[in-house]
Amino acid sequence: MQRPSRYRQPALTALLAIFATGALASLAASGAGATATLKAIGSRVDSRAAVVAIEASDPVSYVAAQPDPSTFVIELRDVSTGGFADRFTPDPRHPVSAVQVESGRAADGAAVARVRMSLAQPSRPRVRSSRNIIYVEADRLDRAGRAVSAAGPASAILQVRAAPRGAATAVTLSGTGRLTPLRVELPQDGAPRLLLEVANATSAVPGATHVGQGPVERVRIGLNPASPLVTSVVMDLTRRTPYRVESAPDGTALTVVFDEPAATPVVMAQAATQPPPAAPAPQAQASQAPPVPASPAPSPQAAPAAPARFTGFPISLDFQGADLRAVLRTFSEISSLNIVIDPSIQGTVDVALRDVPWDQALDIILRANRLGYAVDGTVVRIAPLTALAAEEAERQKLAEAQALAGALQTLTRTLSYAKADQVQPLITATVLSQRGSITTDARTNTLIITDLPERLARAGELVTTLDRPEPQVEIEARIVQTNRDFARRIGVQWGGAGRAATELGNTLPLAFPNQATVGGRTGGGSGGLQAGEQRTQGPTTTDATSTAVNLGVTGATSGVGLALGAVNGALNLDVVLSALESSGQGRLLSTPRVTTQNNVEAQITQGIQIPIQTVANNTVTVTFRNAALTLTVVPQITAANTVIMAITVANESPDFSRQVNGIPPIDSQTANTRVLVSNGETTVIGGIYVSREQTVQGRTPGLHRIPLLGWLFQRNEVSDESRELLIFITPRIIRL
Repeated sequence: MQRPSRYRQPALTALLAIFATGALASLAASGAGATATLKAIGSRVDSRAAVVAIEASDPVSYVAAQPDPSTFVIELRDVSTGGFADRFTPDPRHPVSAVQVESGRAADGAAVARVRMSLAQPSRPRVRSSRNIIYVEADRLDRAGRAVSAAGPASAILQVRAAPRGAATAVTLSGTGRLTPLRVELPQDGAPRLLLEVANATSAVPGATHVGQGPVERVRIGLNPASPLVTSVVMDLTRRTPYRVESAPDGTALTVVFDEPAATPVVMAQAATQPPPAAPAPQAQASQAPPVPASPAPSPQAAPAAPARFTGFPISLDFQGADLRAVLRTFSEISSLNIVIDPSIQGTVDVALRDVPWDQALDIILRANRLGYAVDGTVVRIAPLTALAAEEAERQKLAEAQALAGALQTLTRTLSYAKADQVQPLITATVLSQRGSITTDARTNTLIITDLPERLARAGELVTTLDRPEPQVEIEARIVQTNRDFARRIGVQWGGAGRAATELGNTLPLAFPNQATVGGRTGGGSGGLQAGEQRTQGPTTTDATSTAVNLGVTGATSGVGLALGAVNGALNLDVVLSALESSGQGRLLSTPRVTTQNNVEAQITQGIQIPIQTVANNTVTVTFRNAALTLTVVPQITAANTVIMAITVANESPDFSRQVNGIPPIDSQTANTRVLVSNGETTVIGGIYVSREQTVQGRTPGLHRIPLLGWLFQRNEVSDESRELLIFITPRIIRL
C-alpha cells in the first residue's frame, strides 16, 4: 500500500493517515474558549517503560495516529506552539529517537499543533492523558535494541527466521508484541503453501524471504487484499506436509514446525486467539456490533478461537462536547466503509475511552444515542432505532402486499400413501398465504390447493415430502410359561375293638360293669376281616366312626392294611398306611407376531371367550369374557435404525380346576411398557417368578410325642410349586 503524504494538508491528511494505518487514538471537537499553549515536551526512561510527556497550558483534545511503523503523531487541537520548552533527551534505551513539532490549521480553521515522533524500531506506543499532560508510553529497549517487555498486541512483524529442529524445520515470526494468528490454513487447491494471517500488524521485513530449508521454499508477507487490517504470511512449500503452530511464552514469537514426527495441525498458542472480522450481511438492521471489513473464514486447521464480540483494532477516544455527526463521520475513515448519516441525528458526545476496539466504541456511541444502522453492500446508513424499525415494518408490509398481489392458481395432487385429510392442516399452517385455500376429495384421496404460484410450488414440495411410504415393523413376541410342582403325603389310620361278654366267656369280675365293649377301628364294628373278604381300597373304604386314629391321605395312590383279631372276636386291630407322591413339569410357548406401519398401532389376539350367565329380575343375561393372549404395540422408527415400542402384552387363560358354579377364574399375566430396541435384537420386557412351598402336619394330641411310636399318630404333607413367565420382544424393520 502506498503511504499518503502526511502533514501537507492539516485535517484531511491526518484522517487519511488514520485510514492507512488503521490506528486512531482520539478525536475531540474544538471548544469555544481561548486557544491553549504547548508548554513543554519531556522524556524519561524507567526500568521497563519509556515515556514522552506533552504538556499544554490547559486540558486539550487530541488525535493519535501512526502513519507507518516508524512514525507516531499526536495532533493537538486549538493549541499554539510558540515558546514551548523542549526537554526531550535522546536515549538509546528510549524507543523514540527524535521529536519534531509543527504548527498548522485544521479544515475548520482551528489551530493545530502536531508532535511527530520518530521510532527507533517499529512499535505501537500507548497514549493516555492526565489533566493537561498527554503521556506517550512504549517498552524500554535493551542494549541490543529489543523491547524489554511485550505489552499488548503486536503492531508489526520484525523478523522472519528459519532453523532446523532435529528432523523438522521451524520458521519463526517475531513481532513487537503478541502475535496472535487469526487464521492458519493449508489450502488444498493450487501449489502447496501454508497461509497464516495476523490482524492489525504491519511488516518491517521484505515482502519475500528465501528459506530453502526442508519443505519451506520462501516466506511472503503482505496485506490481505480483502481486508487492509489483516497481514497475510504465505509460506511456499515444496510438498504438502504435517505442521503445527506454537507460540513463545511471552507471545512475541510465532513458530511453525514442519515435518515434525507425529505433528498435528493445531495451534499451541498460550494467548486466546481472536476470530477474524465477519463480513457485514446485506440489509442487516440495527445490529448490536458495528460492521467490520471482511476476512476469509478460518479453516478447520486453525486454532480454536475464543469467542469475541468485537474484533476491531484498539483506539483511544477523548470527546468533550463533540458534535455527534462529526464523530460518526470519523468512523468512516477508520472502518473503510461508506457511512450515510440520517439528517435527523443531532447532539453531542462526551466519552473517554482507552484502548478499546473501534467497533465497540462505535457501538457504545450508537447505543448511548439510541441509534442503529443498516448495511447495504459497503454502505452503512446510521439512523435512529425508531426510524429503522418503522422502515423495516413498512418494507415488510410492502413485500407482503407485493407477494399477495399475484394471480391465483390451482394445484391438484392425488396422494398415494398419506391421507389427504391429515395432510390438509399441515399445508394450511405452514405454506398457504392469506389468499390461499385447500380442500380434499376423500373418494380419490386428492388435495386441491389454490394459492399464489410461489406458494403452490412450496406446497407441492411439502406434499412430495409427506406423501412417501413409511417403513414397516414386524414385532415378534415369545411368551414362555413354565410350571413345576411336587407333593408328598404320608398318613396312617388304625382302630381296634374289644368285648367282654358272657357269650365270649370273658366277663369282668365285677357285678357292674360285668360286660363292656371298647371300639375304635378302621373296619366294621363286628371285628376283623371275615373269611374270604378282601380289602380292595385303603382309607377310601374306611368307616370313620370306628377309626381310633383317622390320619389318612386323601386320594392316596398307595396303601398297606393290616388286620388282627381273636378267634372269638373279643379283640380286633386294624392298621392302614396310605401314601402319595406326585411331581410334574409344564412348559407353554406362545409366539404372537404382528406387522404394522411406523407409528401405527397393531393388535393381535388368540384365545377363547367364556360365557357368564347372570339372572336379574327373572331375566337371564349371558355375557362373554375374553380369555386370550393379546399383543398390542405402537412402533416408532428412529434415525439411528432403532425402534421405540409402546407394548402391552396380556396372557389370560381359564383355570377350570377352580371353577365356581361352572365358571372358571381367569389367570392373567400382563406387561405394559415402552422400550428402545435395535433392529433385529431381542429384549426381555417382563418376567414373573412365583414359588410356593407348603408343609402340613395332622396329628393326635399328646400321642404323637411317643418315641418311635409317635408316627402312628400323625400325618405329613409336603408340597412345592413354582411358576415362571418370560416375555421376549424382537422388532424387525421392513423397508420398501
